[in-house]
Amino acid sequence: MRINTNTAAMNTYSQLTSANASKSSSLAKLSSGLRINKAGDDAAGLAISEKMKNQISGMTQASRNAQDGISLIQTAEGALGETHSILNRMRDLTVQAKNGTNTDEDTNAIQKEMDSLSSEIGRIAKDTQFNSKSLLNGGTEGSSFTFQIGANAGQEVKLEIKDMSTTGLGLSDSMTVAAKAALDLDVATKASTKATETKTTTEAAVTDATAAKTAAATALAAAPTDQTLIDANAAAITAEADAIALDAKAGEEVTKSTDALTVATEFQTANASNTDLVSVSKLKVANEVDADGNVVGNKLTDKDYDTVIETIDSAIKSVSEERANLGATQNRLDHTVSNLATTKENLSEANSRITDVDMAEEMMSFTKSNILSQASTSMLAQANQMPQSVLSLLQ
Repeated sequence: MRINTNTAAMNTYSQLTSANASKSSSLAKLSSGLRINKAGDDAAGLAISEKMKNQISGMTQASRNAQDGISLIQTAEGALGETHSILNRMRDLTVQAKNGTNTDEDTNAIQKEMDSLSSEIGRIAKDTQFNSKSLLNGGTEGSSFTFQIGANAGQEVKLEIKDMSTTGLGLSDSMTVAAKAALDLDVATKASTKATETKTTTEAAVTDATAAKTAAATALAAAPTDQTLIDANAAAITAEADAIALDAKAGEEVTKSTDALTVATEFQTANASNTDLVSVSKLKVANEVDADGNVVGNKLTDKDYDTVIETIDSAIKSVSEERANLGATQNRLDHTVSNLATTKENLSEANSRITDVDMAEEMMSFTKSNILSQASTSMLAQANQMPQSVLSLLQ
């Protein structure tokens, strides 16, 4: 019998330590609901779980991205819906304008609405934005958008929206910049000539009014008490003042017209050989200037009207194609959102099997460890009593 080494107590203590460690681990898992609370619980499982968590959170954001893309598409498609309505109205007006029963006043009224509708198409294209990004006015190359619809690189959808402005839809007749420059120069020249003529007329009026004022003053000096002469003198003074005011205004117009002529001359010189196109009116081609310097247009021929209708039909077709493109992309993103939700659900379930604790199973383990811990504690007390039997040999 030995008392320095209590092997039974040492073995019992080892079992108690193991049971307490298992019990502590079970308590941590039961309190957190996680099977892996530290890397030591399952090193490989932790690595796999963290990768899955990245994918799950990335899919959540990708789903939001796709939904933002749907909102952008709906914004653009709504604007194009209004453009469609405007084009239908413009086509109706063109058909109406072609009718031979119309007077010039009728055609002018139709022209005004056509101009207004054309301007509205341009305004819609210019002002339609999503998060401050223009959607329909992307210039000749259109607008490009890339939607990140996955958690990883390369998982994206691209959307191209063509230029849906008046020019982009081809709704305007065209003339060269050189022709436009020549037209502007013609307008400026005639305006300058008219202003100069007006200035000459007002100068003559000032001379006549001054002469009348002098004559009235002379007559009044001869008969200072004659009321008729007094009234005539006052009227002459007023007429002179009015004439001087008109002459000053005419001088301002001369200055303005001269400046405009200078600008038009420089523009014409700079663009004498330029063949770029600029938009002009559709129902009337603005290519003449009347005697007053106003731009006027020639009525279109029946053939021209047919061309206008064909042009508007082409624009309607372009808008229809773009709306179809937007609708197809929107449907794709709708399916993307549904697919992301399903994938996220299944991936979350897989991750749960790795990281989440089975409460029932862990409770069984805890109960076992708890019983073993209590039993080991009791047995350790018994093992510690065993060396006391040596005392009986010392009596």
